[in-house]
Amino acid sequence: MTMQVINPATGELIKEYEEITPEEAKGIIEKSHQAFLKWGKTSFAERAELMKEAAKILRDDADKYAKLMTEEMGKLFKDGVAEANKCALGCDYYADNTEKFLQPEIIETDAARSFVTFQPIGVVLAVMPWNFPFWQVFRFAAPALMAGNAGILKHASNVPGCALAIEDVFKKAGFPEDIFRTLLIGSKKVDAVIENRLVMAATLTGSTPAGIAVAKKSGEMLKKTVLELGGSDPYVIMEDADLKAAAEACVFSRLINAGQSCIAAKRFIVVEPVLKEFEKLFVEETKQKKMGNPMSEDTDIGPMARHDLRDELHHQVRQSINKGAVCLLGGEIPKEKGAFYPPTVLTNVKKGMPAYDDELFGPVASIIAAKDEKEAVDIANDTVFGLGAAVFTKDIKKGERIAAEELQAGACFVNTFVKSDPRLPFGGIKESGYGRELSHYGIKEFVNIKTVYVK
Repeated sequence: MTMQVINPATGELIKEYEEITPEEAKGIIEKSHQAFLKWGKTSFAERAELMKEAAKILRDDADKYAKLMTEEMGKLFKDGVAEANKCALGCDYYADNTEKFLQPEIIETDAARSFVTFQPIGVVLAVMPWNFPFWQVFRFAAPALMAGNAGILKHASNVPGCALAIEDVFKKAGFPEDIFRTLLIGSKKVDAVIENRLVMAATLTGSTPAGIAVAKKSGEMLKKTVLELGGSDPYVIMEDADLKAAAEACVFSRLINAGQSCIAAKRFIVVEPVLKEFEKLFVEETKQKKMGNPMSEDTDIGPMARHDLRDELHHQVRQSINKGAVCLLGGEIPKEKGAFYPPTVLTNVKKGMPAYDDELFGPVASIIAAKDEKEAVDIANDTVFGLGAAVFTKDIKKGERIAAEELQAGACFVNTFVKSDPRLPFGGIKESGYGRELSHYGIKEFVNIKTVYVK
């Protein structure tokens, strides 16, 4: 079997990669386990020195990695540079903080001495998506390796070059040869990896069906999982919001990465007194965004990652319009080649439409009217997802209360768009998954939290 890499901006075949055999995959896992047995005994200082070197490589070669992301999945080149640098930031963060995060915790009991220690568990499988092909991997790999684990990566089949490049970053940085390896395999071969007795846990970022499949197999094998899945993030616009600033933040969030982000704003719930003004500002702001060549510095929106994803998104848009949604902008597939889809704004969106019920993974905004604050929050929470959410209001105390106590999501922001930060935990609830990445919470997901009791 081969993996074909198609440039989504041009439709041209870039390269083909041969999938490895099940026997080769087993051999890589065995080597990773052997590497872990030594790596897990190294000091935090030794690990940190290598992780700092990985950060340096990412920064020095950011242009190279950005070009690879652009070619394989259509990311804007300038955004790819920013992504590589964000990965470096994550590496530095865990290099600087892991020893503190994993210090033994002394617990007073009736023992002469009792404490909790955090020990690495072994080989951890990461099943990762194409939309942030470097950042999604490094936000797993940096803490996992700093904790003393080994990592194996099953990346999305349309970004094999990125997968191999990430493996190469760790090798160039001086990490042990097999402590982080890429498996070029298709999704149907993931079960066999999870079944391997040397694989101790799995983490997946991707769709809800993919998460269910990995969770099911991991559950059968009694192996821990962390899942970061889809989202249909609501942004609530209150009557007292700064509407211009809100529209700018909302449009930016909806269109980042051509709308292909789990935490991109997707549903805009606006109280009726300011609905028309917000629609006007949102459309005006969206019209200013330029779609085109992802390598160009002045492009705001590149292509979607694949033609089938673009076509599926268009089908959701047409279904919503057929059920009564009103298209204020966009909504038609362009004639030029490539997997492009124009920024699209739908209003009069109601329950029962794909634009209300489903995750639209592309540059399509759903504007939903609400009578008042209570109904706006109810609509925001009326979803199977719970990844991110935001509220816009000039009343900061009210915004904090709604974010902290009322919106049902793993990350709730006030007067700005949702984003990930190495210092803050990241993850969702409901069908957006479970467990956390990043911060000190993330690094403790894949360690043995061990009690030691001395009489």
